This record gives sequence, structure tokens and C-alpha cells, in this order.
Amino acid sequence: MRVTIGRRTVLAAVLTAAGAAALTAAFGPASTSAWAHGPTRQKVRESIEINAAPAKVWAAMGNFQDMSWLPPVTKTEGEKGNEIGATRKLTLTGGATVDEELYKFDAAAMSYSYRITNVDVKVLPVTNYSSTLTVTPSADGKGSTLEWAGAFYRGFPNNDPPPELSDEAAKAAVSGLYKAGLESLKKKIESGS
Repeated sequence: MRVTIGRRTVLAAVLTAAGAAALTAAFGPASTSAWAHGPTRQKVRESIEINAAPAKVWAAMGNFQDMSWLPPVTKTEGEKGNEIGATRKLTLTGGATVDEELYKFDAAAMSYSYRITNVDVKVLPVTNYSSTLTVTPSADGKGSTLEWAGAFYRGFPNNDPPPELSDEAAKAAVSGLYKAGLESLKKKIESGS
């Protein structure tokens, strides 16, 4: 049997089209679940107005080695103060711990950034977490705005996460933590304690 190159090309094109048609029939033209790429980076940004000068707010929260103002934290242990690469271990109510590392610190801009290096997703349902705390004068010039912004992935890195490790659970947990921390700090500063 003799086959020419032209016939081979036509035969290959027919088989390719048949294969594509079979895949479309099996998965549907609009099906994306078979092609899902996993989680996307989530972001949370919370802020609060505090009736105090920015320098006073920074003095209360600008030390990376002190997270006593965050309600679930019972103890902070760390090394290297506010130097880039400084570390801290937060012990939470109930005994769970969170390890963090400072990667940006700017006292003049009243801002610092850190990342979580170790946390159980049962404690905080996130992975690859980093955040920044920044103090600025409030818009009316009578106080301060403290902003806490974070970016992270959900606690379950694959497709179809359980509800407690979903994007929604991660965002809710981080937002709740930020709001509780900001409210606690506001109360501490404004009461003078």
C-alpha cells in the first residue's frame, strides 16, 4: 500500500479534529473544572481612625517584637528587634503558635511588613501570608489612620477546598483578626493604657 505525504497530512488532520470533538463532547465546551489552575492570591485591607497623633500610634504598635495589643496573643518572643530578618513567635490563647519574619521596616514612614513563616492552617487558614501595618495622619488632620493590609493564599492549595480552608474562610479569618486588632489598639491608645 502506498500512502503519500498529502494523504498522511489529511488523515492526521481528521484524527486531530475527531479527538478534539471527542474531548468537547466529554467535557463540554464551557467546562472549566477540568482546567482549573488552583487558588488565587487573596487580599484584605482594614483600617481604623484613632484619636491620637501618628507618633503616638506608632509608639504603641511600631515595635515588631510587641504584639500585646492583638487580642489572641498571650506572649511574643523574638530576635533582632526591628532589623530586617528579625523573627518573632506569637503564642496564642490555647497554646498555638505563629512564627513571623520582618522583611521591611521604615520608622520614618511609620510602616513595617512581615510574613508568616509557620502556622497551622487550623489556627489561621492561610498559606504564603504577608502583611503591612502603616500609620498615616487622618484626613481631617486631628488623629491617625492605621491600616493593616495582607495578601495570602487559602489554607488548602489544591482545587475543591473544604469550607474551612476556602478563599472565603481565609478572607473572613484575616479580616476578623485585623478588625479585632485594630479595635483593641484604638481602645488601648485612646484610653491611655
